[in-house]
Amino acid sequence: MRFAVEEINNSSALLPGISLGYEMVDVCYLTNTIHPVLYFLSDNRSQLEIQTNYTHYHPRVLAVIGPDSSSAAVAAAHLLSLFLVPQVTYSATSQALSNPKVFPVAFRTIPSSEQQITVILRLLRRFRWNWVIVLSSDDDYGQQNMQALRAQASWPCIAFQEIIPVQTTNQEDRGIRQRMEGIVRKIVGSTAKVVIVLTLELPLPAFFQEVLLQNVTGLVWIACEAWAIDPSLHSIANISSIGTIFGVAAQDVLMPGFADFRVRSPSSPAEGARERDAAETCNQVCDQCLPKMLLYDKILRGTGNRIDFNVYSAVYVVAHALHQLLDCNSRKGCRKQKVYPWQLLQQVAQVKFTLRSTTIRFDKNGDPPSGFEVIQWQWGTPGFPFKQIAAYDPVKKELDVFTGAITWHTPNNTAPRSVCSEQCEPGHKKKLIGSMACCFECVPCEAGTFFNTSDNFICQKCPPDMWSDPGQEHCFKRLVKYLEWDDLTSILLIFCSASGLSMTLGILALFLRYSETPVVKSAGGRLCFLVIATLSVGFCSIPFYMGVPTEAKCLCRQTISSLCFTVCVSCITVRSFQIICAFKMASRLPAAYDFWMKHHGQQVFIGVVSAAKFVLVVATVYIHHPPLAEPTVSSDPAVMNLMCNTNYKSNMIGHNIFDMVLCFLCFCFAYIGKALPKNYNEAKYITLCMTCYFSTWVALCLVRSLFEGMVVTVFDAGTVLTNLLSITVGYFGPKCYVILFHPERNTAAFFQTAIQSYTMRHD
Repeated sequence: MRFAVEEINNSSALLPGISLGYEMVDVCYLTNTIHPVLYFLSDNRSQLEIQTNYTHYHPRVLAVIGPDSSSAAVAAAHLLSLFLVPQVTYSATSQALSNPKVFPVAFRTIPSSEQQITVILRLLRRFRWNWVIVLSSDDDYGQQNMQALRAQASWPCIAFQEIIPVQTTNQEDRGIRQRMEGIVRKIVGSTAKVVIVLTLELPLPAFFQEVLLQNVTGLVWIACEAWAIDPSLHSIANISSIGTIFGVAAQDVLMPGFADFRVRSPSSPAEGARERDAAETCNQVCDQCLPKMLLYDKILRGTGNRIDFNVYSAVYVVAHALHQLLDCNSRKGCRKQKVYPWQLLQQVAQVKFTLRSTTIRFDKNGDPPSGFEVIQWQWGTPGFPFKQIAAYDPVKKELDVFTGAITWHTPNNTAPRSVCSEQCEPGHKKKLIGSMACCFECVPCEAGTFFNTSDNFICQKCPPDMWSDPGQEHCFKRLVKYLEWDDLTSILLIFCSASGLSMTLGILALFLRYSETPVVKSAGGRLCFLVIATLSVGFCSIPFYMGVPTEAKCLCRQTISSLCFTVCVSCITVRSFQIICAFKMASRLPAAYDFWMKHHGQQVFIGVVSAAKFVLVVATVYIHHPPLAEPTVSSDPAVMNLMCNTNYKSNMIGHNIFDMVLCFLCFCFAYIGKALPKNYNEAKYITLCMTCYFSTWVALCLVRSLFEGMVVTVFDAGTVLTNLLSITVGYFGPKCYVILFHPERNTAAFFQTAIQSYTMRHD
């Protein structure tokens, strides 16, 4: 402060013609703040009168520099705010001073504790230390910093928090010693390797003595700015054995000439004696301090100009504010007028100047634009106890760490680890232990899930077409299976389908040639061609079971074969009923027979049955659409079967109940007509077809309940093919045999003889 005042008073550019005066008061740490502040606020007679308006009141001083501690600065700010006397503190980091509504006079040349905590958290994150111990003091400084740490800390996790007791009386020595012993024992027993100490310097000598006594080594200690560059703590014997010590400190700014000014002696002994005799309090020259200053000169030079520059710049803030208020310039000097504190306060808030290549100004909260830096304690370089290893930019909010400048306590000079739980292996998620995110156990992701780095506590499901083995970071494509064209089973099915189609075309050609013969007429006449046509279409639907099952293919599978079989069975059923009508109903119920024939009962029956089945098929497709084709997972999750809709069982039951009723009617009519003439008796052939139908569907249901995938598709196609072949061979086969090999039975006379024999037998 003296150095700054003398510079200003000797300057012709700043406050020309005006000299600054000052008074210094020691607040004695704990704490003599109120009395000095009241003294500063009093008049020249040391009286502070109660007035209704202090606008024109002249206190003893126009501005106050300090105090140094946060609690003292806050206490002083309460009183100074009542009189609007500007206060510029140089080492009080309390966040409370950043509230201009409460403390309109408070400014500071050191960043706030909020920025200090930000720097500490950036340092922890830089080295991935997420498991720390926090020690704070039982005072305003420690508690405010602890609250700021908890308010900002999404990182790290706190292993435990303890309060370092502050010694105030001798009677408490034993209890404080026991508490410190307990704190150090907890530090030794913890797995955390980083200790953050948020406290003033007063309780730390006794604390570190206990740390050394219990032989605590191998830790990283992070000091707050209150003791980061404390020379007395740095000089504790063997303190270098406790590990690596970092500290958050104010920026170091070069102040040429200040170190020499600090140890200068009076110009002459006589001059010093005269000044000492002139007043009881000597503010300018104190030669009794010179021996002590010479003793500590090397240490003070090594600590740098950190807090020193903050005091130095605080004095310049007041000087520049006065310079603006008095409208000073180098030619005319300054206006001579009375200056009130509230006038100076307005100018202090607006100051902006450059001092020692450093910009000095205040934001709206009275905080400076400067940032903290991180220093490391070192002992191997005499004269340089503190080395800068990181710098914080408050504008970019970035911490630039000079990794190469750091010397670690570890054998291989690498950053130690301090984590509650080690990082999980790839493909493992975290399962919390307790409530802290840093403590967890690693659990492998289950099959079908994968680990996504976006969320360390959840394994995400693989997409439907992908799969993963347990403990994987990625999913792989499932093996997609479907009935391929070049598969042996597919070739066999196509061969059978082509054979069946060839047979139906052969039957069609044969029946066209012999359409007027009794065998063709007894088989149904023109109705046979409808059956043959639907059989041909049914055989053509078999290829829809091969290849990738698209929606069109699945639609054809569900509709074509089912409709074709229903039309075939309805034709055979009505043909059997027609024969029974001709031989039995015509004689017993002639009116009913005439009605049946007159109103084309045969065509009506087929049309109604076909329409009903068509409506059933359309309804089924509508209900289960989309999708008609979808992948289904097999018993092996890595394999995916590409199947038509998974609701096929319900579809199959609905369709087959309808067809079973027709088959049952057909079987009944065939059984009733078993006594008819041999040429018209087809009970055994129809029984063969219906038995084949029931057997194949029972087998298909059994296969579907036991197997999955391509086996079901093959049996599905095989069931359709078998039913079509059973009708082709079982119903049309005997008739083709008679036409080709027994033409003598394909005559009107042969059929007439058979009818006469049946009539005579029943007469």
